[in-house]
Amino acid sequence: MPPDLLQPYSYRRRITQEPDHRRFPGWRKTTEREWNSPQWQRAHCLKSLGQLRDVTADLVSDSFFEDLARDQREHATMSMLITPHMVNTIAAEAPVSGPGSLTDAFRRDPVRRYMLPIFSDRQTDFVSHPRAERDSLHERDMWAVEGLTHRYPTKVLAEVVSTCPQYCGHCTRMDLVGTSTAQISKAGFTLKPQARLDAMLTYLRATPTVRDVVVSGGDLANMPWPRVEAFINELLEIDSIRDIRLASKALIGLPQHWADEQILSGIARLAVTAHLRGVQLSLHTHANAAQQITPSVCAAARRLLEAGLRDIRNQAVLLRSVNDSAQALLDLSFALLDQAAVMPYYIYMCDMIPFSEHWRTSVAQAQALQLDIMGYLPGFATPRIVCDVPFVGKRWVHQPCYYDRIRGISYWSKNYRTMAEADDSEALTRLHEFYDPLDTLPPEGRRWWAGDHDDGRVSVPGNTIRHSPMAATDR
Repeated sequence: MPPDLLQPYSYRRRITQEPDHRRFPGWRKTTEREWNSPQWQRAHCLKSLGQLRDVTADLVSDSFFEDLARDQREHATMSMLITPHMVNTIAAEAPVSGPGSLTDAFRRDPVRRYMLPIFSDRQTDFVSHPRAERDSLHERDMWAVEGLTHRYPTKVLAEVVSTCPQYCGHCTRMDLVGTSTAQISKAGFTLKPQARLDAMLTYLRATPTVRDVVVSGGDLANMPWPRVEAFINELLEIDSIRDIRLASKALIGLPQHWADEQILSGIARLAVTAHLRGVQLSLHTHANAAQQITPSVCAAARRLLEAGLRDIRNQAVLLRSVNDSAQALLDLSFALLDQAAVMPYYIYMCDMIPFSEHWRTSVAQAQALQLDIMGYLPGFATPRIVCDVPFVGKRWVHQPCYYDRIRGISYWSKNYRTMAEADDSEALTRLHEFYDPLDTLPPEGRRWWAGDHDDGRVSVPGNTIRHSPMAATDR
């Protein structure tokens, strides 16, 4: 027996084909030229159940659309917006044989599960964790100026736009990004776009301790390119800034945008300036499943690298029923690395936003998955599974100081102050909590959350944490 067949995971180099969009009745007359146009893709984004039904016709059953409609009425934190390209990655290999033939494949599909969540996907007993928050990472509390989150000592996040080409159901910025839903009235920015960018630049020029800027949103692809290029050129003039990371899921959901000649020419101009000034210019994207790494995504990525980007890196989100297995994570990582020359970088645990319990995993599950994927990929391309802890930041999942597995509470330390803690004398000694999904807890843990319990503060040597630790804990 060949040795690779004895391994828990067997590597095979895979060559994919672009899914045929003409399998959907609504796109049977769409030409390749139209399909590959970013303008056509944007103009034909699906924003309603009716538009999705027009595309799928009778291939997807009424019961699916009823399920989707109920979720939008009762649970959706993001309005429906999905590009034709992204829809085309759903159920791409399922046979089309007549009415209702794609229904089961649609229900099971991992991309559909996070881009078009349905009511029956959600947890019935625990739809939201009791500690879920709209701005779960408290980024707004750490704004230096509107939209500029100064969370880490040397890094900032510039939220330059509050819309995307498509909306993911698990969006960590669901409080700000997109249009309001039946459940969520979005917060939004107050300053005009250019005034917000000018305020960010003024702050960065006056703060030489910042060397790394992530330009995000929303999605950078929804900002007019001349404004993007002007803003990046201004960042390149600031001597302390050594890294600029452009953030855009559109490479995965709308690769036609990043393959556009105007965008590529602009990237090339910025790359030349960045190289002359010794600045690393990279792009971060967001794919969660291997099927999203299509030939058109790969072609756009190659052209961006040829235009002069230093790197393209992927930041996935660990989502139950989407990619919560070693097989799925390794398939995704190898597809990124082999086919698109995109570096698998981070895999984030899903944040504690409302209505996300069915997507979230426990810290213990994330720890097990990190071990399961070790050793298959090159070390430099082995993604780190991280927990983004409120008021702390990214932490490798094996880094909690204390972990109460019965109540599903992990405690995390930090070694720097955020903007929200400038005058907090205990900022570097306090432990911060992260909570496992309630349905992953043992019965005694669920009973504890369901009943009355003391939520006071207790002491642990050297730190202060919430909740008294129980016997069945891990150090």
